[in-house]
Amino acid sequence: MQSQTHPISKKIHSGPKFLRIFFFLTGIIATIAYRITPFLYPFWVKVAWYVGTIGFILYFWHRSHIEEKRAKLVKEYNLVSVVEKSDIAPEEKSAVSYLVKTSLTSKARFNSLFIVIVSLLALIASILIDFSFIYATR
Repeated sequence: MQSQTHPISKKIHSGPKFLRIFFFLTGIIATIAYRITPFLYPFWVKVAWYVGTIGFILYFWHRSHIEEKRAKLVKEYNLVSVVEKSDIAPEEKSAVSYLVKTSLTSKARFNSLFIVIVSLLALIASILIDFSFIYATR
């Protein structure tokens, strides 16, 4: 039997540890930045909001990318069928089948993409408002 070539097969690996830590910390920092705003002076609220918004854009873009990559792998390698045909124990097969199927059906990647888009729009709007305010006060 001749093996199939899968274009995504070169991409079956987790990213560098540095990037995984970077995106993890970005999510943490963004979340903290949003949560501390009620305790800050107005200038620092704006700084925290920008840090949080940019952090969420980066973090949720990364999450969307990862979820999309997982779904593509499941489709490309027909992993649902592979699991169903496997000889692993029924309970383990059920667990693996759940993980594989939910990689395809989960809406998490769309949720993450939505957060990225809305955050980008909010960031653009805020930049325009802030710069028009700065320009108007000159």
